[in-house]
Amino acid sequence: MTITHLVTHSGGFHADELLSSVILTRLFPDAQLVRSRDKAWITPASDRIIYDVGGQFDAGAQIFDHHQRPNPLREDGQPYSSFGLVWAHYGRDYLVAMNVPQQDVETIHASFDRGFVLPVDLLDNGAVNASEAGPFAGLTLPVLLESLKPVFDDRAEGADDRAFMAALPVARTFVEAQINRRAAKHRAEAMVMQAIEAAGSGRILELPMGMPFRAGVEKAGADQLLFVVHPRGDDWALTTIRTGEDTFDTRADLPAAWAGLADAPLEAASGVKGAKFCHNGRFIAVADSRAAILQMAQLAVAEAG
Repeated sequence: MTITHLVTHSGGFHADELLSSVILTRLFPDAQLVRSRDKAWITPASDRIIYDVGGQFDAGAQIFDHHQRPNPLREDGQPYSSFGLVWAHYGRDYLVAMNVPQQDVETIHASFDRGFVLPVDLLDNGAVNASEAGPFAGLTLPVLLESLKPVFDDRAEGADDRAFMAALPVARTFVEAQINRRAAKHRAEAMVMQAIEAAGSGRILELPMGMPFRAGVEKAGADQLLFVVHPRGDDWALTTIRTGEDTFDTRADLPAAWAGLADAPLEAASGVKGAKFCHNGRFIAVADSRAAILQMAQLAVAEAG
């Protein structure tokens, strides 16, 4: 039967049912979103999906609550919120609806679950405390989304429902941006792999545009690569390759003699006509042409040894 209603609880809202609504309204755009605690609405039926209310979790019956005891847990014992339950059941369909290529669906589904859904689940269940984020505690996504609720003394009729519907497109923007970025990383990885093949045993990787490249370099085991070049607007950029996700250490730095120089002084120091800029941190340099940036890259390789 066609899904005609998406049902969650009335009153104040949290990030988990708001983010669940992002997923479900994309998949069932013609369904009416109902916020109610009325037993008639929160009783399972074939024409509705119920979430974050109802006291049951039964994917077959299309009800996704997590407040009951025993509460639903992941295989590793960590608790689900309604968002995690909805994502586990509908997330793959959502990714297809977002035009994620079929071959990337499983990887992105797992990545988004681990990096976005799980933190929401843990915060909602009190398994972690937002205060653990230190000075950023007030800037976690669940806290920010819940700040869109009406203030305590705004008791106008329908205030909670209006706030929920106003918060929904905000939440949607974050979910879609995260999915789009993950899908883009997969596209970039495919392009990087092609460029690595073209580079052969060379130390310089040339890309057709700026893009995330380190994951592709590591996946390919291209340990010989030291620098990356790519067009950047009207100029060309030369960048280093970091040795890890959480470090600024690089496989090789640009020449110390170039650090902080620009234009004529950099041309003089490098001997490259068209050299325009080198960051003082020696992780990026810019030139006005492909020929100039490749010359700088070759000089950097030579100095790195």
